[in-house]
Amino acid sequence: MTDYDVFNGDADGICSLLQLRHSEPREATLVTGVKRDIDLLKQVNAKPGDRITALDISLDKNRDDVTRLLQQEASIFYVDHHFAGEIPSHPQLKTLINEASDTCTSILVNTHLKGQFTLWAIVGAFGDNLKKSATALANSLKLAQDDVTLLEQLGIYINYNGYGSDLSDLHFEPAKLFQKLLPYTNPLDFIKDGNVDFKQLQTGYTEDMAAAQSSQPEMATSNSAIYMLPNEKWARRVSGVFGNDLANQYPDRAHAVLTAKANGNYLVSVRAPLNNKTGAADLCRQFATGGGRAAAAGINDLPAGELKTFADRLEAAYC
Repeated sequence: MTDYDVFNGDADGICSLLQLRHSEPREATLVTGVKRDIDLLKQVNAKPGDRITALDISLDKNRDDVTRLLQQEASIFYVDHHFAGEIPSHPQLKTLINEASDTCTSILVNTHLKGQFTLWAIVGAFGDNLKKSATALANSLKLAQDDVTLLEQLGIYINYNGYGSDLSDLHFEPAKLFQKLLPYTNPLDFIKDGNVDFKQLQTGYTEDMAAAQSSQPEMATSNSAIYMLPNEKWARRVSGVFGNDLANQYPDRAHAVLTAKANGNYLVSVRAPLNNKTGAADLCRQFATGGGRAAAAGINDLPAGELKTFADRLEAAYC
């Protein structure tokens, strides 16, 4: 029997798996990638009796491979909060899927584990920019504000690390970052022991965000804004967290961060207004490589010729 842990390379995916493996340690083949690499189950070729844990990747994007793996007589435990479509019914498939805009995979796993490792769930929720949900969990534990701030920073930094067009853009490959974090049942210990890996994430985030924050919107109304970033590693790394930062600054406005690609097209990160966390996935799914969730979504390869169409639809979605 082989175990496979298949997870999104962002903070939510990593923190979800950390909770599960602290609760139920097991040797598993790790399958992950950059944040935008979500059709990960295609990398798994199972045998009868194999166990697969799938975390923070859309079931809709992996539907054919879920069917294939079940036909190969594997069992699947699937936890996610992205658009799923119709959820298959099969005795070897167990799902915990909730698309509500105020939850994430880390929170779903925390509920499943009855709060065994809530600190890691808080990190994952902050990484997904679910500040209210993360803060509510922190308040339930009566954490000191300084510790809450550290958990928020760690979540943002882990999430930031997942963005890029390929693994070479990242400071740490997500599988390796997961392994560096795994020894810590308490994320505060990872931060507070002077960990050089935390310092590297912090420095990278600070430098990249400084570059992004010097940019001006290409288009801005009271309803939406579009920012354009160059075809540079720092821009690819910062695209998602910059979108989160803009959403926090302007909670009544939708934001799109477009990063130029070598092929002339654009990588797109969309954030719905914090005060109206709906519609982002619906918007992005109108384009061939789009997907995500209600509050945050993206398009992996927006043709340059469709830029005006995208801008018009973004504005129309939130007017």
